[in-house]
Amino acid sequence: MTGTALVLDFGGVVSRTLFETHEENERALGVVPGSLSWRGPFDPDSDPLWQQMDRDEISERDYWRQRAHEVGALVGESGWSMSDMVRALRGNRPKSAIRPEAEAAIAHARKAGHKLAILSNELDLFYGHGFASELPLLKPFDAIVDATYTGVLKPDPEAYAACCKALDLPPSRCVFVDDQYRNVAGSILAGMHGVHFDVKQPAAGFDTALDQLKTLQAQNHAR
Repeated sequence: MTGTALVLDFGGVVSRTLFETHEENERALGVVPGSLSWRGPFDPDSDPLWQQMDRDEISERDYWRQRAHEVGALVGESGWSMSDMVRALRGNRPKSAIRPEAEAAIAHARKAGHKLAILSNELDLFYGHGFASELPLLKPFDAIVDATYTGVLKPDPEAYAACCKALDLPPSRCVFVDDQYRNVAGSILAGMHGVHFDVKQPAAGFDTALDQLKTLQAQNHAR
């Protein structure tokens, strides 16, 4: 098995977080500006629920389940799921939420000969069934491993192992990028090269990942 791979989380890494698009989200919902006040990693002190998630007291799914209920209530809907909320906020324009830095990094990695993979805990769960297959950006990807279907969530070692198997590469040849530190730590324990992605500095995160891939590729060619 030879080669190298860029393995990306989706939400927060490839796509902008919902925290970054509050103004757009409020317009889509038709609610008063400022109605969405939770800011997650952009203002943790003002978001106690995010702090709970950061301390591993609740899961990421728990966090977004609560936010989906709250957003649904704003427009008179009850029992909204994360998928309901994302469809209401981003509708038929999912491409508008893609980070331009992600598009550039993916194009660079592909041109350099690296394989590409998505390793997500809830890609279709949050964005809707079939989303991954419909987004043009993801069509050239070599593997998409989504816990919506596998039921194995990061940072379970089996999640990373499944991705490496799909890529037909050992973990030591993969650079994994995620905005949740627990998932990055899990990737490192699984033998990958992990990059903790700061959503406030997206370009820097992709630059780090591409630099690591370049180093791995050079090592591979030197053998």
